[in-house]
Amino acid sequence: MKTLKQLVEGKELNTVSPKQSVLHALKIMAEYDVGALVVLDGQRLAGMFSERDYARKVILQGKVSVYTKVSEVMTDKVVSVTMDHTIEQCMAIMSENNFRHLPVLDEKGLAVGIISIRDILNEMVSQQKFIIGQLENYIAS
Repeated sequence: MKTLKQLVEGKELNTVSPKQSVLHALKIMAEYDVGALVVLDGQRLAGMFSERDYARKVILQGKVSVYTKVSEVMTDKVVSVTMDHTIEQCMAIMSENNFRHLPVLDEKGLAVGIISIRDILNEMVSQQKFIIGQLENYIAS
């Protein structure tokens, strides 16, 4: 199975500032076809903004995306991981906390990536296909 570092490397980290509008954040999410953004205040991890935040804290509360700042609706108590975490640990953290996106920090505490439950599931399916192929080769020989 790939390491967390392998899953994160080469993937663009999509971010937004807490001072930017929710509409701006939504445009970034649509452009890159992602369900969540890391919110950075300078280089510091300030929070996460997800489709869930938008649905529950903007739409359902009757706020207007163009006038609402990301800081007003982002999730500010963020659980994060480092490259030392395993993919299995990331999956357990997401499952226990009921979220689908997890920011990845470097040793200095700076955001270097984000991992989604989709990334994890894709890796698990790939790993299972590999194992099945190995077993089929073993049985056939």
